Amino acid sequence: MPVPQNNASPATRQRAAQRKDEQSAHVKVLETAQSYFKAQLKKSPEAIAYLKSRGMTGEIAAQYGLGWAPDDRQGLASVFARYEDPLLVEAGLVIESDDGRRYDRFRDRVMFPIRNIRGQIVGFGGRIIGRGEPKYLNSPETPVFNKGQELYGAWEARQAIRSDAQVVVVEGYMDVVGLAQLGIGNAVATLGTATTPDHIRKLIRLTDRIVFSFDGDAAGRKAAWRALQTSLPLLKDDLSVRFLFLPAGHDPDTYIREFGQAAFRACLKDSVSLSAFLTDELGNRHRLDEPEGRSACTHEGAPILAQLPEGAMRRQILNEFAQLVRLTPQELDLIIERQPAPGVAATVYRSPQAGVIPSESRVQEPGATAARTTFNRRRTVAPLAKRLLSLLLAHPNLAESLGEQQLDVLESDPNLSLVREFIVLVQGTGARHLGALLEAADAQTDLAQVLTDLSADIMGQTDLPDPQTEWEDALGRIELDNLKRAQAALVAQGLDNPKAIEQYQELSRRIHSLTRS
Repeated sequence: MPVPQNNASPATRQRAAQRKDEQSAHVKVLETAQSYFKAQLKKSPEAIAYLKSRGMTGEIAAQYGLGWAPDDRQGLASVFARYEDPLLVEAGLVIESDDGRRYDRFRDRVMFPIRNIRGQIVGFGGRIIGRGEPKYLNSPETPVFNKGQELYGAWEARQAIRSDAQVVVVEGYMDVVGLAQLGIGNAVATLGTATTPDHIRKLIRLTDRIVFSFDGDAAGRKAAWRALQTSLPLLKDDLSVRFLFLPAGHDPDTYIREFGQAAFRACLKDSVSLSAFLTDELGNRHRLDEPEGRSACTHEGAPILAQLPEGAMRRQILNEFAQLVRLTPQELDLIIERQPAPGVAATVYRSPQAGVIPSESRVQEPGATAARTTFNRRRTVAPLAKRLLSLLLAHPNLAESLGEQQLDVLESDPNLSLVREFIVLVQGTGARHLGALLEAADAQTDLAQVLTDLSADIMGQTDLPDPQTEWEDALGRIELDNLKRAQAALVAQGLDNPKAIEQYQELSRRIHSLTRS
Protein backbone atom coordinates (compact mmCIF):
# COMPACT_ATOMS: atom_id res chain seq x y z
CA MET A 1 0.00 0.00 0.00
CA PRO A 2 1.26 3.53 -0.70
CA VAL A 3 2.08 5.54 2.39
CA PRO A 4 -0.49 8.37 2.80
CA GLN A 5 1.04 11.79 2.30
CA ASN A 6 0.75 14.39 5.02
CA ASN A 7 -0.74 17.47 3.36
CA ALA A 8 -0.63 19.60 6.49
CA SER A 9 1.19 22.91 6.36
CA PRO A 10 4.73 23.16 7.79
CA ALA A 11 3.41 25.21 10.73
CA THR A 12 0.80 22.56 11.53
CA ARG A 13 3.38 19.77 11.34
CA GLN A 14 5.70 21.77 13.59
CA ARG A 15 2.96 22.25 16.20
CA ALA A 16 2.12 18.54 16.04
CA ALA A 17 5.79 17.67 16.57
CA GLN A 18 5.98 20.04 19.53
CA ARG A 19 2.89 18.47 21.11
CA LYS A 20 4.38 15.01 20.62
CA ASP A 21 7.64 16.09 22.26
CA GLU A 22 5.73 17.68 25.12
CA GLN A 23 3.69 14.54 25.70
CA SER A 24 6.81 12.38 25.57
CA ALA A 25 8.43 14.58 28.22
CA HIS A 26 5.40 14.25 30.48
CA VAL A 27 5.28 10.47 30.10
CA LYS A 28 9.00 10.28 30.89
CA VAL A 29 8.72 12.11 34.22
CA LEU A 30 5.65 10.05 35.14
CA GLU A 31 7.57 6.84 34.44
CA THR A 32 10.40 8.10 36.67
CA ALA A 33 7.93 8.84 39.46
CA GLN A 34 6.42 5.37 39.01
CA SER A 35 9.83 3.75 39.60
CA TYR A 36 10.15 5.81 42.79
CA PHE A 37 6.69 4.84 44.07
CA LYS A 38 7.31 1.12 43.40
CA ALA A 39 10.63 1.24 45.26
CA GLN A 40 8.99 3.00 48.22
CA LEU A 41 6.31 0.31 48.49
CA LYS A 42 8.95 -2.31 49.26
CA LYS A 43 10.20 -0.10 52.12
CA SER A 44 6.78 0.48 53.72
CA PRO A 45 5.54 -2.28 56.07
CA GLU A 46 2.41 -0.17 56.66
CA ALA A 47 1.45 -0.09 52.99
CA ILE A 48 2.29 -3.77 52.48
CA ALA A 49 0.15 -4.71 55.48
CA TYR A 50 -2.75 -2.68 54.10
CA LEU A 51 -2.58 -4.36 50.69
CA LYS A 52 -2.38 -7.80 52.30
CA SER A 53 -5.42 -6.95 54.43
CA ARG A 54 -7.28 -6.28 51.17
CA GLY A 55 -6.24 -9.69 49.87
CA MET A 56 -3.55 -8.43 47.47
CA THR A 57 -0.62 -10.62 46.52
CA GLY A 58 2.74 -9.42 45.31
CA GLU A 59 1.94 -10.79 41.85
CA ILE A 60 -1.17 -8.62 41.44
CA ALA A 61 0.60 -5.59 42.92
CA ALA A 62 3.33 -6.04 40.32
CA GLN A 63 0.84 -6.60 37.47
CA TYR A 64 -0.90 -3.29 38.19
CA GLY A 65 2.31 -1.50 39.20
CA LEU A 66 1.11 -0.53 42.68
CA GLY A 67 3.38 1.77 44.64
CA TRP A 68 3.59 3.94 47.73
CA ALA A 69 4.01 7.70 48.18
CA PRO A 70 5.56 8.26 51.62
CA ASP A 71 4.54 11.09 53.92
CA ASP A 72 7.40 13.29 52.71
CA ARG A 73 6.69 16.78 51.41
CA GLN A 74 9.50 16.59 48.85
CA GLY A 75 10.10 12.89 48.44
CA LEU A 76 10.36 13.18 44.65
CA ALA A 77 13.37 15.48 45.07
CA SER A 78 15.39 12.30 45.61
CA VAL A 79 14.77 11.16 42.00
CA PHE A 80 14.47 14.49 40.16
CA ALA A 81 17.68 16.49 40.20
CA ARG A 82 15.76 19.68 39.36
CA TYR A 83 12.82 19.64 41.76
CA GLU A 84 12.05 23.19 40.62
CA ASP A 85 11.50 21.99 37.01
CA PRO A 86 8.13 23.40 35.77
CA LEU A 87 7.47 20.06 34.08
CA LEU A 88 6.88 18.41 37.49
CA VAL A 89 4.02 20.83 38.13
CA GLU A 90 2.63 20.46 34.61
CA ALA A 91 2.67 16.67 34.95
CA GLY A 92 0.69 16.88 38.19
CA LEU A 93 3.39 15.42 40.42
CA VAL A 94 4.24 18.60 42.33
CA ILE A 95 2.11 21.48 43.64
CA GLU A 96 3.48 25.02 43.77
CA SER A 97 1.91 27.29 46.38
CA ASP A 98 1.29 31.01 45.91
CA ASP A 99 4.51 31.85 47.74
CA GLY A 100 6.55 29.67 45.39
CA ARG A 101 7.14 26.75 47.75
CA ARG A 102 6.77 23.28 46.27
CA TYR A 103 5.65 19.95 47.67
CA ASP A 104 4.64 16.51 46.36
CA ARG A 105 0.98 16.18 45.37
CA PHE A 106 0.77 12.55 46.53
CA ARG A 107 1.79 11.76 50.10
CA ASP A 108 0.99 8.88 52.44
CA ARG A 109 -0.98 7.05 49.73
CA VAL A 110 -1.03 3.73 47.89
CA MET A 111 -0.34 4.67 44.27
CA PHE A 112 -2.15 3.31 41.23
CA PRO A 113 -0.50 4.19 37.90
CA ILE A 114 -3.06 5.07 35.21
CA ARG A 115 -2.04 3.86 31.75
CA ASN A 116 -3.53 4.78 28.41
CA ILE A 117 -4.52 2.11 25.92
CA ARG A 118 -0.93 2.05 24.60
CA GLY A 119 0.43 1.21 28.05
CA GLN A 120 1.98 4.63 28.72
CA ILE A 121 1.60 6.07 32.22
CA VAL A 122 -0.46 9.27 31.89
CA GLY A 123 -1.40 9.89 35.52
CA PHE A 124 -1.80 8.47 39.01
CA GLY A 125 -4.48 7.75 41.51
CA GLY A 126 -3.65 7.65 45.19
CA ARG A 127 -5.64 6.09 48.03
CA ILE A 128 -5.04 7.16 51.59
CA ILE A 129 -4.88 4.22 54.02
CA GLY A 130 -5.35 6.13 57.25
CA ARG A 131 -7.69 8.93 58.19
CA GLY A 132 -7.86 11.98 55.98
CA GLU A 133 -9.52 13.53 52.97
CA PRO A 134 -9.88 13.02 50.13
CA LYS A 135 -9.82 9.23 50.28
CA TYR A 136 -8.93 9.07 46.57
CA LEU A 137 -6.81 11.67 44.78
CA ASN A 138 -6.24 11.74 41.01
CA SER A 139 -3.69 13.53 38.92
CA PRO A 140 -5.01 16.85 37.58
CA GLU A 141 -5.74 17.43 33.90
CA THR A 142 -2.49 17.54 31.93
CA PRO A 143 -1.47 17.43 28.25
CA VAL A 144 -1.47 13.61 28.50
CA PHE A 145 -4.25 12.99 31.04
CA ASN A 146 -7.97 13.67 30.88
CA LYS A 147 -9.93 11.70 33.47
CA GLY A 148 -13.07 11.95 31.35
CA GLN A 149 -11.32 9.94 28.65
CA GLU A 150 -9.24 7.35 30.50
CA LEU A 151 -10.33 4.03 32.02
CA TYR A 152 -8.30 2.59 34.88
CA GLY A 153 -7.15 -0.96 34.17
CA ALA A 154 -8.03 -0.98 30.45
CA TRP A 155 -4.46 -1.69 29.39
CA GLU A 156 -3.90 -4.38 32.03
CA ALA A 157 -7.28 -6.00 31.27
CA ARG A 158 -7.07 -5.99 27.48
CA GLN A 159 -6.24 -9.70 27.07
CA ALA A 160 -8.82 -10.83 29.65
CA ILE A 161 -11.45 -8.66 27.94
CA ARG A 162 -10.63 -10.35 24.65
CA SER A 163 -10.77 -13.81 26.22
CA ASP A 164 -14.05 -13.24 28.07
CA ALA A 165 -15.57 -11.25 25.18
CA GLN A 166 -16.89 -8.68 27.65
CA VAL A 167 -15.75 -5.87 29.96
CA VAL A 168 -17.01 -5.20 33.48
CA VAL A 169 -17.12 -1.53 34.50
CA VAL A 170 -16.82 -1.07 38.28
CA GLU A 171 -16.56 1.95 40.55
CA GLY A 172 -12.91 2.29 41.64
CA TYR A 173 -9.28 1.23 41.55
CA MET A 174 -9.60 -1.22 44.43
CA ASP A 175 -12.56 -2.90 42.75
CA VAL A 176 -10.50 -3.47 39.60
CA VAL A 177 -7.43 -4.79 41.41
CA GLY A 178 -9.53 -6.81 43.88
CA LEU A 179 -11.44 -8.53 41.08
CA ALA A 180 -8.19 -9.35 39.26
CA GLN A 181 -6.92 -10.93 42.47
CA LEU A 182 -10.04 -13.10 42.56
CA GLY A 183 -9.80 -14.24 38.96
CA ILE A 184 -11.91 -11.58 37.20
CA GLY A 185 -9.29 -9.82 35.09
CA ASN A 186 -11.57 -8.03 32.64
CA ALA A 187 -12.65 -5.14 34.92
CA VAL A 188 -12.02 -1.42 34.38
CA ALA A 189 -13.13 1.71 36.24
CA THR A 190 -13.83 5.34 35.51
CA LEU A 191 -11.61 7.73 37.43
CA GLY A 192 -14.08 9.12 39.96
CA THR A 193 -16.20 10.64 37.20
CA ALA A 194 -19.58 9.91 35.72
CA THR A 195 -19.41 7.76 32.58
CA THR A 196 -18.66 9.95 29.55
CA PRO A 197 -19.20 9.38 25.81
CA ASP A 198 -15.43 9.00 25.45
CA HIS A 199 -15.50 6.18 28.00
CA ILE A 200 -18.23 4.41 26.05
CA ARG A 201 -16.34 4.80 22.76
CA LYS A 202 -13.20 3.29 24.31
CA LEU A 203 -15.19 0.40 25.76
CA ILE A 204 -16.80 -0.28 22.38
CA ARG A 205 -13.33 -0.48 20.81
CA LEU A 206 -12.42 -3.15 23.37
CA THR A 207 -15.51 -5.37 23.08
CA ASP A 208 -19.13 -5.48 22.00
CA ARG A 209 -20.43 -6.52 25.44
CA ILE A 210 -20.29 -4.02 28.33
CA VAL A 211 -21.55 -4.79 31.84
CA PHE A 212 -21.79 -1.91 34.32
CA SER A 213 -21.55 -3.22 37.89
CA PHE A 214 -22.65 -0.66 40.46
CA ASP A 215 -23.86 -0.88 44.05
CA GLY A 216 -27.56 -1.57 44.35
CA ASP A 217 -28.17 1.47 46.59
CA ALA A 218 -29.61 4.79 45.41
CA ALA A 219 -26.17 6.20 44.51
CA GLY A 220 -25.33 3.10 42.47
CA ARG A 221 -28.58 3.17 40.53
CA LYS A 222 -28.11 6.89 39.94
CA ALA A 223 -24.67 6.22 38.45
CA ALA A 224 -26.13 3.41 36.34
CA TRP A 225 -28.88 5.68 35.04
CA ARG A 226 -26.30 8.26 33.96
CA ALA A 227 -24.28 5.53 32.24
CA LEU A 228 -27.43 4.38 30.44
CA GLN A 229 -28.19 7.87 29.13
CA THR A 230 -24.59 8.33 28.01
CA SER A 231 -24.74 5.01 26.16
CA LEU A 232 -28.02 5.63 24.31
CA PRO A 233 -26.74 7.75 21.38
CA LEU A 234 -23.84 5.31 20.85
CA LEU A 235 -25.83 2.07 20.74
CA LYS A 236 -25.38 -0.26 17.78
CA ASP A 237 -27.29 -3.33 16.73
CA ASP A 238 -24.32 -5.57 17.61
CA LEU A 239 -23.56 -3.89 20.95
CA SER A 240 -24.80 -5.29 24.27
CA VAL A 241 -24.90 -2.94 27.28
CA ARG A 242 -26.04 -4.50 30.55
CA PHE A 243 -26.29 -3.57 34.25
CA LEU A 244 -25.47 -5.68 37.29
CA PHE A 245 -26.87 -4.67 40.68
CA LEU A 246 -25.52 -6.83 43.50
CA PRO A 247 -27.45 -7.41 46.74
CA ALA A 248 -27.38 -4.63 49.34
CA GLY A 249 -24.14 -4.48 51.28
CA HIS A 250 -22.07 -6.15 48.55
CA ASP A 251 -19.64 -4.88 45.97
CA PRO A 252 -18.02 -7.27 43.45
CA ASP A 253 -15.06 -7.93 45.74
CA THR A 254 -17.12 -8.90 48.80
CA TYR A 255 -19.62 -10.87 46.71
CA ILE A 256 -16.93 -13.09 45.20
CA ARG A 257 -15.28 -13.64 48.57
CA GLU A 258 -18.57 -14.80 50.08
CA PHE A 259 -20.14 -16.70 47.18
CA GLY A 260 -17.25 -17.47 44.84
CA GLN A 261 -16.13 -16.56 41.34
CA ALA A 262 -18.64 -18.89 39.64
CA ALA A 263 -21.54 -17.18 41.42
CA PHE A 264 -20.33 -13.76 40.29
CA ARG A 265 -19.95 -14.93 36.70
CA ALA A 266 -23.50 -16.26 36.89
CA CYS A 267 -24.63 -12.80 38.03
CA LEU A 268 -22.84 -11.26 35.04
CA LYS A 269 -24.65 -13.65 32.74
CA ASP A 270 -28.01 -12.75 34.30
CA SER A 271 -27.36 -8.99 34.36
CA VAL A 272 -30.14 -6.63 33.28
CA SER A 273 -30.18 -5.50 29.67
CA LEU A 274 -30.17 -1.79 28.88
CA SER A 275 -33.66 -2.03 27.40
CA ALA A 276 -35.04 -3.75 30.51
CA PHE A 277 -33.38 -1.26 32.87
CA LEU A 278 -34.73 1.62 30.81
CA THR A 279 -38.33 0.41 30.65
CA ASP A 280 -38.36 -0.82 34.27
CA GLU A 281 -37.13 2.51 35.64
CA LEU A 282 -39.60 4.50 33.59
CA GLY A 283 -42.45 2.10 34.31
CA ASN A 284 -41.87 2.00 38.06
CA ARG A 285 -42.26 5.77 38.20
CA HIS A 286 -45.90 5.72 37.07
CA ARG A 287 -49.26 4.04 37.52
CA LEU A 288 -49.42 2.01 34.34
CA ASP A 289 -52.89 0.66 35.18
CA GLU A 290 -54.50 4.00 34.34
CA PRO A 291 -54.37 6.32 31.30
CA GLU A 292 -52.92 9.24 33.26
CA GLY A 293 -49.97 7.18 34.46
CA ARG A 294 -49.25 5.75 31.01
CA SER A 295 -49.47 9.23 29.49
CA ALA A 296 -47.01 10.61 32.07
CA CYS A 297 -44.67 7.68 31.45
CA THR A 298 -44.74 8.41 27.71
CA HIS A 299 -44.15 12.08 28.44
CA GLU A 300 -40.95 11.32 30.38
CA GLY A 301 -39.77 8.50 28.17
CA ALA A 302 -40.08 10.21 24.79
CA PRO A 303 -37.07 12.58 25.18
CA ILE A 304 -34.91 9.65 26.26
CA LEU A 305 -36.04 7.35 23.46
CA ALA A 306 -35.42 10.13 20.94
CA GLN A 307 -31.68 9.74 21.60
CA LEU A 308 -31.59 6.20 20.18
CA PRO A 309 -29.81 5.99 16.81
CA GLU A 310 -31.60 4.49 13.84
CA GLY A 311 -31.41 0.71 13.55
CA ALA A 312 -32.91 -2.54 14.71
CA MET A 313 -32.05 -1.82 18.35
CA ARG A 314 -34.06 1.41 18.30
CA ARG A 315 -37.05 -0.34 16.71
CA GLN A 316 -37.00 -3.16 19.27
CA ILE A 317 -36.83 -0.81 22.27
CA LEU A 318 -39.56 1.46 20.90
CA ASN A 319 -41.82 -1.52 20.27
CA GLU A 320 -41.36 -2.72 23.87
CA PHE A 321 -42.00 0.72 25.32
CA ALA A 322 -45.07 1.19 23.11
CA GLN A 323 -46.45 -2.05 24.49
CA LEU A 324 -45.71 -0.90 28.05
CA VAL A 325 -47.76 2.30 27.65
CA ARG A 326 -50.42 0.70 25.40
CA LEU A 327 -49.61 2.65 22.27
CA THR A 328 -49.00 1.39 18.78
CA PRO A 329 -45.44 1.78 17.49
CA GLN A 330 -46.74 4.32 14.98
CA GLU A 331 -48.38 6.42 17.70
CA LEU A 332 -45.18 6.40 19.74
CA ASP A 333 -43.15 7.38 16.65
CA LEU A 334 -45.34 10.45 16.16
CA ILE A 335 -44.79 11.55 19.77
CA ILE A 336 -41.02 11.04 19.54
CA GLU A 337 -40.84 13.02 16.30
CA ARG A 338 -41.99 16.09 18.24
CA GLN A 339 -38.99 15.87 20.57
CA PRO A 340 -35.94 18.18 20.35
CA ALA A 341 -32.84 16.90 18.60
CA PRO A 342 -31.47 13.70 20.19
CA GLY A 343 -29.43 14.42 23.30
CA VAL A 344 -30.95 17.82 24.09
CA ALA A 345 -33.57 16.37 26.40
CA ALA A 346 -32.55 14.09 29.23
CA THR A 347 -33.61 13.06 32.70
CA VAL A 348 -31.87 12.85 36.04
CA TYR A 349 -32.18 9.77 38.21
CA ARG A 350 -33.82 10.14 41.60
CA SER A 351 -34.28 7.57 44.33
CA PRO A 352 -37.81 6.16 44.69
CA GLN A 353 -38.32 8.22 47.84
CA ALA A 354 -37.63 11.41 45.94
CA GLY A 355 -39.48 10.33 42.80
CA VAL A 356 -37.63 8.51 40.05
CA ILE A 357 -36.44 10.17 36.87
CA PRO A 358 -37.96 13.67 36.79
CA SER A 359 -37.68 15.12 33.31
CA GLU A 360 -35.37 18.02 32.55
CA SER A 361 -37.56 18.97 29.60
CA ARG A 362 -41.16 18.61 28.60
CA VAL A 363 -42.89 17.51 25.41
CA GLN A 364 -44.34 20.49 23.57
CA GLU A 365 -47.91 19.62 22.73
CA PRO A 366 -49.44 20.84 19.46
CA GLY A 367 -51.69 23.82 19.85
CA ALA A 368 -50.00 25.05 23.00
CA THR A 369 -50.48 28.70 23.79
CA ALA A 370 -47.80 31.28 23.19
CA ALA A 371 -47.30 31.55 26.93
CA ARG A 372 -46.08 27.94 26.92
CA THR A 373 -43.87 28.11 23.87
CA THR A 374 -42.12 31.38 24.61
CA PHE A 375 -40.67 32.97 27.72
CA ASN A 376 -42.02 36.50 28.04
CA ARG A 377 -40.32 36.91 31.39
CA ARG A 378 -36.72 35.79 31.48
CA ARG A 379 -35.66 33.72 34.43
CA THR A 380 -33.42 35.60 36.86
CA VAL A 381 -29.93 34.11 36.67
CA ALA A 382 -27.84 34.17 39.84
CA PRO A 383 -24.30 35.62 39.50
CA LEU A 384 -22.77 32.27 40.40
CA ALA A 385 -24.81 30.52 37.70
CA LYS A 386 -23.60 33.10 35.16
CA ARG A 387 -20.03 32.50 36.24
CA LEU A 388 -20.36 28.74 35.76
CA LEU A 389 -22.25 29.04 32.48
CA SER A 390 -19.62 31.42 31.10
CA LEU A 391 -16.89 28.99 32.08
CA LEU A 392 -18.71 26.01 30.53
CA LEU A 393 -19.54 27.94 27.37
CA ALA A 394 -15.88 28.84 26.91
CA HIS A 395 -14.63 25.37 27.95
CA PRO A 396 -17.44 22.81 27.34
CA ASN A 397 -15.00 19.92 27.85
CA LEU A 398 -15.32 20.61 31.61
CA ALA A 399 -18.78 19.04 31.47
CA GLU A 400 -17.38 15.72 30.24
CA SER A 401 -15.48 14.72 33.37
CA LEU A 402 -17.85 15.59 36.19
CA GLY A 403 -17.81 13.17 39.11
CA GLU A 404 -20.84 12.03 41.07
CA GLN A 405 -19.98 14.33 43.97
CA GLN A 406 -19.69 17.38 41.68
CA LEU A 407 -23.05 16.63 40.03
CA ASP A 408 -24.64 16.22 43.45
CA VAL A 409 -23.25 19.62 44.50
CA LEU A 410 -24.85 21.23 41.46
CA GLU A 411 -28.17 19.48 42.06
CA SER A 412 -28.29 20.69 45.65
CA ASP A 413 -28.62 24.37 44.66
CA PRO A 414 -31.92 25.46 43.05
CA ASN A 415 -30.21 28.54 41.58
CA LEU A 416 -28.07 26.33 39.33
CA SER A 417 -30.82 24.64 37.30
CA LEU A 418 -29.63 26.32 34.08
CA VAL A 419 -26.11 25.04 34.71
CA ARG A 420 -27.46 21.51 35.02
CA GLU A 421 -29.45 21.95 31.80
CA PHE A 422 -26.33 23.09 29.98
CA ILE A 423 -24.32 20.08 31.23
CA VAL A 424 -27.04 17.76 29.92
CA LEU A 425 -26.88 19.61 26.58
CA VAL A 426 -23.10 19.24 26.29
CA GLN A 427 -23.01 15.60 27.36
CA GLY A 428 -25.95 14.65 25.17
CA THR A 429 -25.17 16.45 21.91
CA GLY A 430 -21.38 16.26 21.81
CA ALA A 431 -21.30 19.94 20.73
CA ARG A 432 -17.99 21.53 21.74
CA HIS A 433 -17.93 24.89 19.92
CA LEU A 434 -19.80 28.08 20.68
CA GLY A 435 -21.84 28.08 17.48
CA ALA A 436 -22.75 24.39 17.78
CA LEU A 437 -23.81 24.82 21.40
CA LEU A 438 -26.04 27.77 20.60
CA GLU A 439 -27.56 25.85 17.72
CA ALA A 440 -28.15 22.76 19.89
CA ALA A 441 -30.02 24.76 22.54
CA ASP A 442 -33.74 25.14 21.82
CA ALA A 443 -34.14 28.79 20.78
CA GLN A 444 -37.34 29.15 22.84
CA THR A 445 -35.84 28.14 26.18
CA ASP A 446 -34.42 30.24 29.00
CA LEU A 447 -31.09 28.45 28.56
CA ALA A 448 -30.77 29.47 24.91
CA GLN A 449 -31.52 33.10 25.74
CA VAL A 450 -28.99 33.19 28.59
CA LEU A 451 -26.29 31.50 26.44
CA THR A 452 -26.91 33.99 23.64
CA ASP A 453 -26.50 36.88 26.09
CA LEU A 454 -23.27 35.42 27.43
CA SER A 455 -21.81 34.47 24.05
CA ALA A 456 -20.77 38.04 23.18
CA ASP A 457 -18.75 38.27 26.38
CA ILE A 458 -17.23 34.82 25.82
CA MET A 459 -16.07 35.66 22.30
CA GLY A 460 -14.20 38.67 23.64
CA GLN A 461 -12.48 36.81 26.47
CA THR A 462 -9.01 35.41 26.46
CA ASP A 463 -8.54 31.89 27.86
CA LEU A 464 -8.47 31.56 31.61
CA PRO A 465 -5.07 30.51 32.99
CA ASP A 466 -6.55 27.30 34.35
CA PRO A 467 -10.28 26.71 33.67
CA GLN A 468 -10.22 23.39 35.57
CA THR A 469 -8.99 25.14 38.72
CA GLU A 470 -11.56 27.90 38.27
CA TRP A 471 -14.33 25.30 37.89
CA GLU A 472 -13.28 23.27 40.92
CA ASP A 473 -12.92 26.43 42.99
CA ALA A 474 -16.49 27.48 42.12
CA LEU A 475 -17.88 24.04 42.99
CA GLY A 476 -15.94 24.06 46.23
CA ARG A 477 -17.49 27.39 47.19
CA ILE A 478 -20.98 26.05 46.38
CA GLU A 479 -20.42 22.98 48.53
CA LEU A 480 -19.02 25.11 51.33
CA ASP A 481 -22.10 27.36 51.27
CA ASN A 482 -24.39 24.33 51.32
CA LEU A 483 -22.57 22.88 54.33
CA LYS A 484 -22.75 26.19 56.20
CA ARG A 485 -26.50 26.45 55.53
CA ALA A 486 -27.02 22.92 56.81
CA GLN A 487 -24.99 23.73 59.91
CA ALA A 488 -26.99 26.92 60.55
CA ALA A 489 -30.23 24.95 60.20
CA LEU A 490 -29.04 22.50 62.85
CA VAL A 491 -28.20 25.36 65.21
CA ALA A 492 -31.63 26.91 64.63
CA GLN A 493 -33.32 23.62 65.53
CA GLY A 494 -31.25 23.32 68.69
CA LEU A 495 -28.31 21.04 69.44
CA ASP A 496 -30.17 19.26 72.19
CA ASN A 497 -29.53 15.62 71.36
CA PRO A 498 -26.46 13.46 70.60
CA LYS A 499 -27.48 12.87 66.97
CA ALA A 500 -27.74 16.59 66.22
CA ILE A 501 -24.40 17.24 67.90
CA GLU A 502 -22.79 14.44 65.88
CA GLN A 503 -24.22 15.87 62.65
CA TYR A 504 -22.95 19.34 63.57
CA GLN A 505 -19.45 17.98 64.27
CA GLU A 506 -19.39 16.08 60.97
CA LEU A 507 -20.41 19.23 59.09
CA SER A 508 -17.68 21.15 60.92
CA ARG A 509 -15.09 18.59 59.85
CA ARG A 510 -16.19 18.80 56.22
CA ILE A 511 -16.20 22.61 56.30
CA HIS A 512 -12.70 22.62 57.79
CA SER A 513 -11.48 20.16 55.14
CA LEU A 514 -12.92 22.26 52.30
CA THR A 515 -11.61 25.52 53.74
CA ARG A 516 -8.14 24.05 54.12
CA SER A 517 -8.06 22.75 50.54
